[in-house]
Amino acid sequence: MNPNDGFRELDRQECLRLLERTPIGRVVHTRHALPAVLPVNFCLDIDYAVLMRTSADSELAAAIDGVVIAFEADEVDAAAHSGWSVVVTGRATVVTDPVEHGRLILTGPRSWVASPKEVFIRVEPELVTGRQLVGGRTVYGLDLSS
Repeated sequence: MNPNDGFRELDRQECLRLLERTPIGRVVHTRHALPAVLPVNFCLDIDYAVLMRTSADSELAAAIDGVVIAFEADEVDAAAHSGWSVVVTGRATVVTDPVEHGRLILTGPRSWVASPKEVFIRVEPELVTGRQLVGGRTVYGLDLSS
């Protein structure tokens, strides 16, 4: 049996399209020299950069500003044994430009936990990879029978 049976590699455009459909992902970074994973809400910017909004005083903002991180999002249907996972790898930066910050207040993600001073973190999509687990004949509207 082929170890890849049931999996399909996704191209960059498919990955970005799937990311647009889900509001929650995970930031993978280093915390005190150990791997750390933190769930966050996010959205994609017009250039497909991953955008997060957090407290300016948060440990996350300090830990990932200027650092290459991984960002993962997925959607799984346990009953159908199907789903997808997308990983974006790129440099995270806190948005400091006042004009850009103003634009993102209007168009960026909304914080689920408001704080008095919030910042936006942008992750440039330098490497975008994804896999789809195919459990049945159709997955997310795609006919896989052909």
